[in-house]
Amino acid sequence: MALVTTVVGSYPQPDWLIDRERLGERLPPRVRARELWRVPDSLLEQAQDDATRLAVRDQELAGVDVVTDGEMRRESYSNRFATALEGIDLDNPGVALDRTGHENPVPRVVGPVRRARPVETRDVEFLRSLTDRRIKITVPGPFTMTQQAQNDHYASDRDLALAYAAAVNEELRDLKAVGADIVQIDEPYLQARPEAAAEYALEAIDRALDGIGGDTVLHTCFGYAHIVHDKPTGYPFLRELAGCAATHLSLEAAQPRLDPEVLREVGDKVVLFGVLDLGSEEVETPEQVAERIRGALAVVGSERLVVAPDCGMKYLSREKAFGKLEAMVAGARLAEDALVT
Repeated sequence: MALVTTVVGSYPQPDWLIDRERLGERLPPRVRARELWRVPDSLLEQAQDDATRLAVRDQELAGVDVVTDGEMRRESYSNRFATALEGIDLDNPGVALDRTGHENPVPRVVGPVRRARPVETRDVEFLRSLTDRRIKITVPGPFTMTQQAQNDHYASDRDLALAYAAAVNEELRDLKAVGADIVQIDEPYLQARPEAAAEYALEAIDRALDGIGGDTVLHTCFGYAHIVHDKPTGYPFLRELAGCAATHLSLEAAQPRLDPEVLREVGDKVVLFGVLDLGSEEVETPEQVAERIRGALAVVGSERLVVAPDCGMKYLSREKAFGKLEAMVAGARLAEDALVT
């Protein structure tokens, strides 16, 4: 059985598009960060289109089966969607602690959170026009957006999370309608705030995914390797996800040296298993990747395994990211050979 390969979401943006040095010197932006773009507003969409073409072509050349737009239009994985909603005071942001424990400007919720318009539908339409391969698009999850906001309106964070979930659900329905084969919600803060997650995260996640057909992915992790260097070897909020509405769970495993045995906790979910350590610029060998894959195969089997990087590749150099993707695909083919011999 052929192992499917994919990326988590982001791919390195070109230096001519975004100021990568400034991007790397700060925490991931939660509010708008227009100062990061090197291209004027009048030309920005055109430039982002061209960068998307490059990202898709790299994924295809590397042999990746399920491709994304590389999130070329985003300053971070979450702020493009989170700042497009009603009920947010964009001119007077709030403050919240990042998962690193540092204060970061965040959206300040001052009224009912609603999605006034589709946010990423053109992203999907453009991506669909570029490739015949299966395509995936990502949206920040409702629990994580709640943790990345200052709640000055709702009576509880649970209420805010459910409002975000309704907005995500509307977006996902539109993204499927315009051609997304797979939709993914990103929920890294499940691991950063497991106590709060236990209170209302699953309810919000299931509301976000309600009625969404086909493959639905929930990505959870310990944060960008560029930001978070020391990661735990186990997930504090994993077993709880076995019963959530997502059909697939995307987990980083290479950098934290995750014991594949923990995959027994996720029920019958398909697992996107991270086999590329994004905390290292060193490009893995295909054999290193294959060994990581074999560890996962011993637990979940080939029918429930998708091969992926740990997280988004945004902070890597394009050269290293491409090399890692090539190694990932080659490693998957090596691991396949062992399945049929």
